[in-house]
Amino acid sequence: MDMEAMELSKMTMEIFSKLEQQWLSNSNTNNGINANKKARILSIDGGGTSAAVAVAFLVHLEDSIQVKTGDHNLRIADFFDIVAGTGVGGLLVAFLTAADSNGRPMFTAKDAAKFLVGNFSAMFKPKRGGILRRRKTRRCSSESLEKVLRGVFSKNGKKTPMTLKDTCKPILIPCYDLNTSAPFVFSRAAASASEWSSLDFDLWKVCRAAMATPSVFEPFELTSVDGKTTCNGVDGGLVMNNPTAAAVTHVLHNKVDFPSVNGVEDLLVLSLGNGTLSSGSVSGKNGECSTDCVVNIAVDGVSETIDQMLGNAFCWNRNDYIRIQANGLGGLAPTTMEKVLKEKGVESLTFGGKRLLAESNGERIEAFAQRLVTASGKSSLPPSPYKSLSPMLDGR
Repeated sequence: MDMEAMELSKMTMEIFSKLEQQWLSNSNTNNGINANKKARILSIDGGGTSAAVAVAFLVHLEDSIQVKTGDHNLRIADFFDIVAGTGVGGLLVAFLTAADSNGRPMFTAKDAAKFLVGNFSAMFKPKRGGILRRRKTRRCSSESLEKVLRGVFSKNGKKTPMTLKDTCKPILIPCYDLNTSAPFVFSRAAASASEWSSLDFDLWKVCRAAMATPSVFEPFELTSVDGKTTCNGVDGGLVMNNPTAAAVTHVLHNKVDFPSVNGVEDLLVLSLGNGTLSSGSVSGKNGECSTDCVVNIAVDGVSETIDQMLGNAFCWNRNDYIRIQANGLGGLAPTTMEKVLKEKGVESLTFGGKRLLAESNGERIEAFAQRLVTASGKSSLPPSPYKSLSPMLDGR
């Protein structure tokens, strides 16, 4: 009898073991990333106002994907599992991931470029100064920017604002919250975890807060859809201009959306710079800097530090982390897509300085697009957001 019980127990354990393996296999294939695929991260820097550099990279990436696949209906969001962006980079993230009623991206990268060119004067309309204003100001009209953003990120005939939940892929858009004196990261994963937190916000308000550069726009106070969470946001670029590290950390800790990711060896990362701000900004024989100069150096320094840190993290698989940045073309300087794509790429060195690469930025983007198409294919994450099982699982 004891022998029969042992055999029955052994058989039961084998059955449950096989069922568990089958469940895990189905879970990894259908509820997240296929175990044989890497989680693909796209990160877009903030900096500047025109976003000319990042837009050039994005348009070329989407064009390359369409050419290599022969399918002009494909979008960048089809080939990434999460997209992060700071400042005007956050606006680009919203454009790339805003979903229509079928869960497909509403806009192409070229649509984003056309929007920025066509609405630049309205978005950055100078604010009129009063008769008592003693000094010149670079501040822009918040009302004009808000009107433009509200109009583009809406649904149902522009009657209903889109929210973080209305994106076709997980997104991260940071700002700095003046109420808590700490970074605040808007996240679709957090927005969908409504059982524990109230973190779903109107998408246009997220972009407005993310773009609130103190010297250009006033801080923007926004409240979650349910009215329970408030944030008084300014541009996240002040503390997180390069959001790649935040995106990597999010994926490593979000076991609901990314159950098969255990380390950086399971990641494929594309980080896009938006042009440097501090180039040539030091003036005077003693190297004196204006306040704007110091801010620009700090913002660029944060971006480059993140790049070097991630370079170290991916030192054993450097082909899985690609950083593309303009070389000497500032985010505020007039530039063209042809210039940023034809110039040679640069790579930050671990112990200081940079080295010039043999390939151009355009060639590096084409090579990455080829890898996405041949090795990864379209993203395996479904368009609808998952519900977190714990408030700690969304990576915030």
